[in-house]
Amino acid sequence: MIINAVIVEDEKPARDLVRSYLKPFRNIEIKAEYADGFAGTKGINKIKPHLVFLDVQMPKISGFELLELLDFQPEIIFTTAYDQYALKAFEMNAIDYLLKPFSKSRFEEAVKRAINRIIAGEKQDDIVNKSILFKKGTGETIDRIVVKSGSTINVIPVDDVIYFEAQDDYVMVYATEGRFLKQQTMRYFEESLPGNLFIRVHRSFIVRIDKITRLEQYGKESYKVILNNNRSIPVSRSGYVRLKEKLGL
Repeated sequence: MIINAVIVEDEKPARDLVRSYLKPFRNIEIKAEYADGFAGTKGINKIKPHLVFLDVQMPKISGFELLELLDFQPEIIFTTAYDQYALKAFEMNAIDYLLKPFSKSRFEEAVKRAINRIIAGEKQDDIVNKSILFKKGTGETIDRIVVKSGSTINVIPVDDVIYFEAQDDYVMVYATEGRFLKQQTMRYFEESLPGNLFIRVHRSFIVRIDKITRLEQYGKESYKVILNNNRSIPVSRSGYVRLKEKLGL
C-alpha cells in the first residue's frame, strides 16, 4: 500500500528534515509541502492524503485551525517546538506529538505507528473526531475565529464580532464585516470567548457586552437587549441574571 503524505510547516529546514527522515519508508510518498495553514488547508482538501506532518504555530492560521477546516480527517503527526499543545493534539487523536528537535528514531517510531493505523483502517470518522476538541472547548481563550466558505478562508478577529446566534449544528457569527456560518456549538464559544467581553444572554445568543446599548422589558417577565446596530436580542431568565450581575444592575 502506498501512503500519501503532506508536510505543512513554515520553516524549510524543518520540511527538509521530515523529507529526509522519510526516505527509508519506501511506501510513503510525499505529495506536497506547504509553508502556511491557508495553502495547507486547500492542498490537503484537494489531495486527501493518508498522513499529514503538521506544525502548530504557523503564519495565517495555526495547525489546529487547519484541522478544523478540513473536509475529512487524515492521520496527523504534529511537529512543533511548543510543548503546551500536546494534550490538545492527543484529544484530536493525533498519532504523535514530536517536539523539536526530535531524533530520527523518535520520528520513525511515530511514522511506524501511523503506517500501522492506516493499514489497519483504524481512521476515525471525521465529524466525531473533530467534535472531540472543537465542540467542547479547550479551556483556552480564543482571539479569532476561522471560517471556511467554499474555497475562501476567513479569519475573523474576536474584537470584530458583535454577536453569535445558534442555528442547529452551526453558529452564525455576526461581525462588522458581515456574517459567517461556522460549524460549531454555542457551548464552545461560551467556554472559549473572553468572559469580560461576551455574555450568553439566551440559549441561542451570545452578545458582545460593549455592543449593548440598553436592556428593555417587554411583557411581564420578558427582556431583550438592543445592540448598537439596533438588533434586538431576546434575554432568557438565566441570561437576565447573568447580565444584571455583569452590568452591576
